Amino acid sequence: MQKTEYDAIVVGSGPNGFAAAITLKQQGLSVLLVEGKKELGGGMRTKALTLPGFIHDVCSAVHPMAVLSPFLNSLSLEKFGLELIHPKCAAAHPFDDGTAGVLNGSVEDTANGLGKDREAYLNFMGPVVHELPKLLPDLLGPFPLPKYPLALAKFGLKALPSATWIARRFETKQARGLWGGMAAHAIQPLENLTTAAIGLMLMAAGHVAGWPIPKGGSQSLANALSAVFLSLGGEIQTDNMVKSIDQLPPAKVFLFDTTPRQLVSIAGNKLRSSYISRLDKYRYGMGVFKVDWALSEPIPFTADACRSAGTVHLGNTLEEIAATEKSTSQGKQAQNPYVLLSQPSLFDKTRAPDGKHTVWAYCHVPNGSTEDMTDAIENQVERFAPGFKDTIIGRSTMNTAQMQDYNPNYIGGDINGGIQDIYQLYTRPVLSASPYRTSAEGIYICSSSTPPGGGVHGMSGYHAAKQALIDVFKIKLK
Repeated sequence: MQKTEYDAIVVGSGPNGFAAAITLKQQGLSVLLVEGKKELGGGMRTKALTLPGFIHDVCSAVHPMAVLSPFLNSLSLEKFGLELIHPKCAAAHPFDDGTAGVLNGSVEDTANGLGKDREAYLNFMGPVVHELPKLLPDLLGPFPLPKYPLALAKFGLKALPSATWIARRFETKQARGLWGGMAAHAIQPLENLTTAAIGLMLMAAGHVAGWPIPKGGSQSLANALSAVFLSLGGEIQTDNMVKSIDQLPPAKVFLFDTTPRQLVSIAGNKLRSSYISRLDKYRYGMGVFKVDWALSEPIPFTADACRSAGTVHLGNTLEEIAATEKSTSQGKQAQNPYVLLSQPSLFDKTRAPDGKHTVWAYCHVPNGSTEDMTDAIENQVERFAPGFKDTIIGRSTMNTAQMQDYNPNYIGGDINGGIQDIYQLYTRPVLSASPYRTSAEGIYICSSSTPPGGGVHGMSGYHAAKQALIDVFKIKLK
């Protein structure tokens, strides 16, 4: 029997896969979205990982980039069941002496907690926060042809340096540590160029729109995107792990929400050997080791600010974070790792039984490492919250191999789809006038391995779909 032919098939239901599928479907095309797992969502999945009644985000948990995303904001996802919760404090960074640096809603509130670095923080972040909304379409896309070149140039002067270079602006450990914890989301040595860009975007996001969590877990965001797509008449197929493009129905275009390695495995027979050689040079970064806990009570942080923060960065001083991130990037696992921690049940009572709590945390590890970092992570939490270990009643862990098994895009545990350093910031996966096109007509890559890179924003999928619409369907979006 003849297979149904589609205008477009999108492989992968992460935020970028959904963004691509929705963008194409909005133009009236017939679109099939194919997901390898039984559940939709890619990194946006929520499960009972520890004990019955305790709900945990498997990967993404906090979504500052989602609320900045021009594409996601255009969908009115609240009409499709998404409810975002904004913690009292976006992020906190505790120190050994019981104090903490705090990312609050406004630039002024944050600056007021930084002592003699108050004016330095206002001068650094104030202009960025003022200009960010109009710069987002350029910053969250391929190499920009800026609408506001002067404003973008000023942003670039702060974003292109290393995080350690920018840290020279600050004197207090509170400001330096808070900045270091933000920049360490780059998952690379803080001495690398452009690590300041990650810290800058995350801090600005906290001031512009906050660091929200979806009520009920990140699966709620996936469910809302699915509802949008289905409301437009899109088709979804789950539990179909695509091994070869030849197993898919005929289509005019194929978009892959995968990293270059899976793209070659699935569609290599359609790609030019020269293009495959370029993809083979694509570099993956550090991996992560993740722990989820079921707790009998909230984490007893010494610093009060941490008890009202949705996200907590554990790493003490900027110098300590920089040293551990550099060591880990060189393949030497640090035993006092920088830890990213989310405590959603403080703000979302759907996550745990009454009075109990769920917590999510991970540290960076060498790519592909299977070393058990449970003790190291728990020791870091205990360091800033004495008595924490006594609250643990359940635990689930995932090393890099398990992360990759859960989501094939997480090569060696790399959750960013490839290292996002200066060499791969805009040239991901290859240097090209359009990084979303492949060497094969009608085949596109739409994952975080394309600009603007990692994060739950959907903009990679949106821009890939825009390119396909121009190339194949002669439709140009505004």
